[in-house]
Parts: sequence; C-alpha cells; structure tokens
Amino acid sequence: MLILVTGATGKVGQHFIAGVLGDPRFSKARIRALCHNRLCPETERVEVTQGSIADGETVAKALTGVTHVVHLATCKETPADVMDVTVKGLFWLLEAFRSSPTARQFILIGGDAGIGHFYYRHETPITEATPHRAYPGCYALSKVLEEVMLEQFGIQYDLNGCCLRAPWIMEKDDFRFSLSFGDDVFGGPDWKTLVPQADAARYARDGTVPLLRDADGRPLKRNFVHVEDLVSAMLSAIDNPRAKGQLFNICMDRPVDYGEVAAYLARTRGLGSIDIGSQFHSNWMDNSKAKYLLNWSPIYDLEMLIDSAWGYERSEGEARIIWYPG
Repeated sequence: MLILVTGATGKVGQHFIAGVLGDPRFSKARIRALCHNRLCPETERVEVTQGSIADGETVAKALTGVTHVVHLATCKETPADVMDVTVKGLFWLLEAFRSSPTARQFILIGGDAGIGHFYYRHETPITEATPHRAYPGCYALSKVLEEVMLEQFGIQYDLNGCCLRAPWIMEKDDFRFSLSFGDDVFGGPDWKTLVPQADAARYARDGTVPLLRDADGRPLKRNFVHVEDLVSAMLSAIDNPRAKGQLFNICMDRPVDYGEVAAYLARTRGLGSIDIGSQFHSNWMDNSKAKYLLNWSPIYDLEMLIDSAWGYERSEGEARIIWYPG
C-alpha cells in the first residue's frame, strides 16, 4: 500500500499520516507526501515529493506506483489560486488515478461549505442527499465543484472513490480561540468587529465568550468535527468496499449549540458570555450514513470538545500560526 497524501503538512494531513503509521492494520503501508510550500519530514515509510497539483506532469509522477490517494490540499478565499488548485488540481489527480495500473481507491475530504453550512436555512437535518448550495465566495464554490467532479469520474470510469464531507475541523485549542474577542481569533465570525472596541478588549481580557444567535433569535447550532474523529473515519474508509461511490457526512453527533457552550463554560470555568445576533441559520448535519456503512462513530461530544480546548497547554515555541486566509 502506497498512499499519496496531498496537503500532507496541514492539520488533517499530519494527523492522518500519524494515524496510518501507528495503526497495525497498515503496518506495511507507505506514505508519499505531495507538498507545495511546506515540507514534512521523511522517514523509512514517508517520502516527500514537491510541486503543485495544478501541474499535470508533477501529479502524474507523484502517482507512480500509488495504490491510494487521500486528497486534502485546498484553497481558501484566494481567487487567484483556487481554480488552479481545487479544480485543475483535482482533475489531474483523477486523470492520473484512473489510468494508473496500481491505483485502488481515491478519498476526497470535502467540506460543509458545499452545502452552505450556516448561511442557508435547512428545515430538516442535512444529509448526503441535500443539494449543493455554495455561499458567496470562491472557497464554497470550489467545495461544490470538487464533490461533483469526483462523483462524475465515478460515473464515467467506475472509479473507486468516496468523499468524506467535514464541517469545521478542530484540534488542540482551536475551539477556544474560535470564541476569542481578540486579534488571536481563529476563523469567523471576527467577534471583535461585532461589538464596540472597548468592550471587545474587556471581553478578550476576561475570557468572555460570544453566545451567537441565529436569524430566529435562538442560540445558533453549528457543526464541528475534531480532527481525531475525522482521521478515524478516513482510516475506516480505506479499502472499505461499502465506501465506493459514497459521500459521507463526518461530524459530531450533535451540532455545537452556542447557548450550551456558554452555559458549560459559566458552570465549569466561571466565564461570562455576551449575546451576538446574526442572520445565520442553525443546522444539523446527519452522520447516520457513515455510522451505518463505515461502522464509525465520533468520540468527541460538546463537553469533550470544550475541555480539550481549554485544557490544552502549548509548549514553548508552539505558536498559533494560521497558514491561509479566510
């Protein structure tokens, strides 16, 4: 087994490689990391090749002898690069894969941006049959195009592929900083821009968290997944015959309720909260299909997500670095 991993130095890529190397089921598997800017360390079982997936020759060379592809590389809100990376890059990967004599399985990691996550109202739980609905911007559009392209290659060439669709992926102290009123906020919304400047500074100092409300005035429900749960689903999909041609929602059993977050932090850590109104919509991703076909279940619930984030202590020199805009 030789697994080509794109986006190998990212959050999911690093955890996936460690998961493969540490799992007895894959004791003979090797990794080939296709890296663009940052490089990962090489070992006896990990080799590195450098280049852009937007280049067809680079991709064809990287796929030589590969049995499995795990495609993680993506672009955020960078219009100058997004089509080259997410559309052309995926096309070259799929073209090389379908013509390879050694290729066995293609796994794409998708995102809930493809169904609009909290930008649109969903009257029922979001399943894999929910239609694509990209929200404004190039990133969400690219996530739709990726899923559709993989699906069509499966139809055109009977390609053995599957897509694991993930919402916002958390690790370490990500969730804590996703609720920060400071400049260190992770992702969006950028809470400090939604309140007066003096209030934001006080909230950041005191550890106050936002209680985000949806368009109906209720505490917003938003979907998350911890990277460890996502990786366990990825490992469950490898060589799983029930995964062929399938799309799976990979997420926590329940969406994160900002009201429950505020209440738990007040009870366990004495932190205050402040209401933040929005026009976003609560939604609920249904992960039943992955549970049924992949025999997978997430470990992280709301309390574990919070406790792990607030309990994480960074080592000296372990700075929080955001590698992409958006």
